[in-house]
Amino acid sequence: MGCLDYRTNRRAVLQASLASILGFSMRDLIAFGGTDHVPTAEHVIFFWNGGGMSHIDTWDPKPGRPTGGEFDPIDTSVEGVKISQIFPEIAKVMHHCALVRSIAGVNGDHGRGTYQLQTSYQASANLIHPGFGSVVTHEKKQVGDLPSYVTISGRAPKASYLGQKCEAYFIGAPGEKDPYLSFPEGIASARGNQRLEVLEKFNGRFAEKSSNKELKSTQTSIDEALTLMRSPALAAFELDKVPTSQLNRYGDTPFGRGCLTAKQLIETGVRFVQVNRGGFDTHMNNFPAMEAHGEIMDPAIASLIADLAESGMLKKTLIVMLSEFGRTPKINKDAGRDHWANVFTCFMAGGGIKGGTVIGSSDEDGYEPKDNPVKVSNLHATFCHALGIDPDKKVMTPLQRPFKLVEDGTPIKELFA
Repeated sequence: MGCLDYRTNRRAVLQASLASILGFSMRDLIAFGGTDHVPTAEHVIFFWNGGGMSHIDTWDPKPGRPTGGEFDPIDTSVEGVKISQIFPEIAKVMHHCALVRSIAGVNGDHGRGTYQLQTSYQASANLIHPGFGSVVTHEKKQVGDLPSYVTISGRAPKASYLGQKCEAYFIGAPGEKDPYLSFPEGIASARGNQRLEVLEKFNGRFAEKSSNKELKSTQTSIDEALTLMRSPALAAFELDKVPTSQLNRYGDTPFGRGCLTAKQLIETGVRFVQVNRGGFDTHMNNFPAMEAHGEIMDPAIASLIADLAESGMLKKTLIVMLSEFGRTPKINKDAGRDHWANVFTCFMAGGGIKGGTVIGSSDEDGYEPKDNPVKVSNLHATFCHALGIDPDKKVMTPLQRPFKLVEDGTPIKELFA
């Protein structure tokens, strides 16, 4: 974790008194010294839907309009808030959730859209900015032996100038034991540990003669891998002890297993879990594709929210679902929808978010923001607000260039109770 400026004043002392009552450590207090509130979230589960998910066919239905498509809107547990029929189980837990229906995007390209939605910054030829998961890992202390940042079923953005300790730990098959966290077959623990001791001595002697920063990063990776390999907390990655009834509720699919794994990880202290799902680039046959997505995603997300609410973890776990852009309100000749960045929706739940809230709206056909347009950087500032992270804090790149954690964003404070 980087050094943090902290200036004591009367407000800080009052915050410290309150936070100590609430159980926050002094290190936590320092971490949000640049903010004006006590954090409402300690963990994040970030659903990344790659390809550009249709806003109209999910969170922002347009019934009776030419752009409305094949799905009907359904009532939810929040009076007056309707979502697509493909999410009947999520509809039952909408009182825990919020929607930002007026994201004003600017990138209709997959790569640039993904970059901005995951970093808050526009893509640059000269610099790679860290993803939000790395920002959280940099600013919030690690809890326990597990990595602070885990990505499931897909890669996450690089940590870039935040360093190796802020990189994501990748899980390809959620719920299964990682073969790289045990010695190869035929190598007993005693023999394997002897080899590691030899490696450590060799690396130590080499490091004394070299100032190469990449060597230090490599050693950091090795040290963290060994800590994880020997920790009983490693069981949080596995689902073999999950009751069959619970697995069936989530769905015994990669996505359902990913949601269950995410739940176990944040319960063990992991700060940020990213669950990746692709297949939303529906230029053709949009409606059967979205119906299939709903059948898999709906029970898993609804069960995750319900279980976290029941255990009390939802209060301190911010759930976010985003995609790089929405899709065209106009249905094309192939029964598909094309790229559309002008307006789309963010789904959120937990972590101090005021359930049942809807921020902004799109116009009657879903082409543009109708009111309260929200910049992408405002979303990131909002996530920081929940976590007690100062979005305006500057960190230095290796070339000594200062960059804010979030690119000029303002939190959407109406989302919080």
